[in-house]
Amino acid sequence: MSKNSFDLTTELVHAGEPEPRIEGAVSMPIFQSSTYEYSGEGQYDDIRYIRLNNTPNHKAIQKKLAVIECAESALVTSSGMSAITATLLTFLKQGDHLLSHKSLYGGTASFILEDLPRYGITFDLIDTTDPSGWSMMLKPNTKVIYTETITNPMLEVPELGAIVDFAKENNLISMIDNTFASPVLFSPSELGFDISLHSCTKYINGHSDIVAGAVIGSDKLIKIITSRMNHFGGSLNPGACFLLHRAIKTLELRMIRQSKNAGQIALFLENHPEVLSVNYPGLVSNNSYERAKKYLSGFSAMVSFEVVGGKTRSIKFMDQLDIAINAPSLGGVETLITLPALSSHSGMDPAERVKAGITDSLIRLSVGIESVDDLITDLDQALHKTTS
Repeated sequence: MSKNSFDLTTELVHAGEPEPRIEGAVSMPIFQSSTYEYSGEGQYDDIRYIRLNNTPNHKAIQKKLAVIECAESALVTSSGMSAITATLLTFLKQGDHLLSHKSLYGGTASFILEDLPRYGITFDLIDTTDPSGWSMMLKPNTKVIYTETITNPMLEVPELGAIVDFAKENNLISMIDNTFASPVLFSPSELGFDISLHSCTKYINGHSDIVAGAVIGSDKLIKIITSRMNHFGGSLNPGACFLLHRAIKTLELRMIRQSKNAGQIALFLENHPEVLSVNYPGLVSNNSYERAKKYLSGFSAMVSFEVVGGKTRSIKFMDQLDIAINAPSLGGVETLITLPALSSHSGMDPAERVKAGITDSLIRLSVGIESVDDLITDLDQALHKTTS
């Protein structure tokens, strides 16, 4: 698809708005109706009904999401996990094989490791930052290759272009979870990915007040996924659609501010004597730095790190913070901090977490829009208070 007619900043505000505006309303109203009058629909998926994700609120936010990622179509869902699981189960069936990055969001990892085998679907975990071993894992029944733009919580950036090429050469469907980058930092469709997935709960909404997901791609693929999702029932209610539609208009403003803050915080942590290691693709010392510069237009607002003293020190340090909130999830305007082993990745088998590089003491920081000087001062005082 060709590039948008307007800059992303403009499309975030104006794309997908109803034409003409409904009763002249500048803001998209909430259509709190579960069902609509029949108007000649010839197929089940076209009947206007909330569960079928095709009411006016759904259509408006879906069009906006498609436009801002330079794709043809989008589907909003009840959560990021509903988007991920329904999409994987749309293109994988009993006897199929999946290639997936070795370290993913905990919910996705658990679904692949524990649930897919129950459906008779096999998988191999690969390092998507290193293409050298992918062909050895390829099987005649491999159907999908799956990764994240910036991995959770190790913040690795894969060889994104190589993944697209590998998928095309081997007739695979390429799927990427673009949550950490958001459409502001990366457009999967423009690079050639078949399907982009989001937990809109995070940056796209950015206000920690709804749960939502999205699937973005070609008309053909989204139509197939929508039909499957209509049976799974993972619909997004009109009120959540409205909040998502409103919040997305400030996505670029928030993402730029949060990413800038995160970069300064990562540098501070890297140079602090009480910090053992820092994961942030914007650091020149990071293994993903060159790939991040090549594929992304920014380095994200997520940082993970380990402090001297292990898990006990990590917990004490987090308890001493005045600004950052110790809570799961990420991407909101407020700074959140968590131990993935106790939150986002707690559902994974401990041995699998270790394989993925996620220690019990790893701290994940979702940087908000607060004053970066205040955030750094807060981190510094907490580190000093817990020095052994």
